[in-house]
Amino acid sequence: MATDFFQRQDVARRSTTRLIVLFVLAVIAIVLSIEVLLAATMGYLSRNPDTGAIDWTAVTDLRLFLVAAAGTLIIVGGGSLYKMAELRAGGHVVAEQLGGRLLTSGTADVTEQQLLNVVEEMALASGTPTPPVYLMDREEGINAFAAGFSPNDAVIGVTRGTATRLSRDELQGVIAHEFSHILNGDMRLNLRLMGLLHGILIIGMLGYFVLRMSFYTGGGRRSRDGKDGLPIIAIGAGLAVIGFAGTFFGNLIKAAVSRQREFLADASAVQFTRHPEGIAGALKKIGGFVKGASIENPNAPLASHMFFGEATSGFTSLFATHPPLAERIRRLDPSWDGEFPEGVARVAPGAAPRVAAAGASGFAGASAAAGFGGAVASIGQPGPAHVDYAARLIESLPPVLVASARETYSARAVIYGLLLDSQPAIRQRQLAYLKAEADRGVFEETLRLSPSLEQLEAKMRLPLLEIALPALRALIKTQRDAFERNVVVLIEADSRIDLFEWSLHRILARDVEAMLSRGRPARVKFQSVESVRPQCELLMSTLAYVGQRDAGSATYAFEQAMAALGLSGARIMTPEDCGLAELDDVLGALDQASPQVKRTLLGGAVACIAADRDVTAAEAELLRAVSASISCPMPPILFD
Repeated sequence: MATDFFQRQDVARRSTTRLIVLFVLAVIAIVLSIEVLLAATMGYLSRNPDTGAIDWTAVTDLRLFLVAAAGTLIIVGGGSLYKMAELRAGGHVVAEQLGGRLLTSGTADVTEQQLLNVVEEMALASGTPTPPVYLMDREEGINAFAAGFSPNDAVIGVTRGTATRLSRDELQGVIAHEFSHILNGDMRLNLRLMGLLHGILIIGMLGYFVLRMSFYTGGGRRSRDGKDGLPIIAIGAGLAVIGFAGTFFGNLIKAAVSRQREFLADASAVQFTRHPEGIAGALKKIGGFVKGASIENPNAPLASHMFFGEATSGFTSLFATHPPLAERIRRLDPSWDGEFPEGVARVAPGAAPRVAAAGASGFAGASAAAGFGGAVASIGQPGPAHVDYAARLIESLPPVLVASARETYSARAVIYGLLLDSQPAIRQRQLAYLKAEADRGVFEETLRLSPSLEQLEAKMRLPLLEIALPALRALIKTQRDAFERNVVVLIEADSRIDLFEWSLHRILARDVEAMLSRGRPARVKFQSVESVRPQCELLMSTLAYVGQRDAGSATYAFEQAMAALGLSGARIMTPEDCGLAELDDVLGALDQASPQVKRTLLGGAVACIAADRDVTAAEAELLRAVSASISCPMPPILFD
């Protein structure tokens, strides 16, 4: 089984390929079944007068095969393409179809706010954008799901039963489980399963429709001209049977794919929180609750493989999308006595988690460089230290800034304030521009927040941006266009771009790109480091210059990076030929590299930045921005 983020991404891609192969085989089987059905109902088949055996040679008629193939492709292919196009709009489509309501920050409901807080902590700890949270108000069963094509497109859905009947630790375990699906690439596979199975399901729906219409119009009786309507009924019944058989095998595929991934997600959640009692407790409550994990929404069967628990009842173990509840619990709690709690009651929202005393704040020295070296290994594998760090960070941020970052209106002012220059003359030009160009009231909000932003530690700036991203995504197009334009003007006000400004702009641009592309991941184009040599040379040259004080040190850092990449004969580029602006284009190409190539690239970046064994907060921010730009979510970098 895959053990790290990059291997899991490879496994997810291979699983998608296998899924498509199985779908193609299923379509071929459906074509042949429909061909036989047409031959049997349209008079193509005949019996041997001597033996009484059916002559099957008519099935080989090319015209009949083409009719069956064309009809199947139109129905199944069209149904699947339609569903996939619908799902392309993002994970929010699934959440809304399942009856979810988008939660907004600042809600007066303490249960809803606790849920938002837990999701935000997990997002900061894992280095992923904070996903929108949808509450399924009408669902009392204890369940949750993650949907989307990538971390940038993900949403979290939670039932009312989960929000009200789980303790904070149990809720955290469930959310950690869903984040593991986000990080492991499971969501994309789940959505493709939904799309493909929808196409097969339409065959059965069409058969049912034909049957119903034939009975409604009297198709089962002999018509006035003596012709029999029974073939129509037979076609309808045959299509229903074929559709049922297709769905039968489709559900087998769905169940087999889902079960193993649930075990992996459970294990990843424990690694995330180091608190198996949390997720185990949630599973035990499902077993003891009268409604269990059931979902009443009519769209639940199609999305059953996406949920935390078994969402639909009536399935045998053959079709179960999840492993047996008892087996999941025993893997998490070997000492479990097999008893489920009775009468699972609602619980009051828990207090904020206790976190360790503030620490891990240094960014300099040999120990920092050593801790920095473990950054790549932590990608997709956040641990309890990252969760504690995220909770501590949110707790230490000024409440006024956190509250403002979570609101769509004032989140823009937070970003504008982060970009105000320390030099009075430049700052005045920036403020004058904002007064003229910012949306009504945002300029005044920027002035109000700027004193608190000026006191903010360097390591807290990008996390504050990450907290603001969900609110910024809610901007309408005209507001978003104006916001992006204003950000560029503020950055360029001093005629230079520093590391923080580039990192902030890159993360914002990446989030907008993901939103406009509906979270579609980049296609893999490069399978080796050698195939991206020019991009590596520019990337490492840029990193060497921004992290070193003189030309000799920059050359040494570049050589360390090339050695880590295994590229010989490379020479550092001149400062005029590389820079932060050029880095944007390079990262777009590197996002098309395979997961294993990306791992090597980030290892080279770490070797380059840490070459002088003196890592700054700005350099740590830069590495995380580079990592995010190539779709590798990096948790906060922790130093001893």
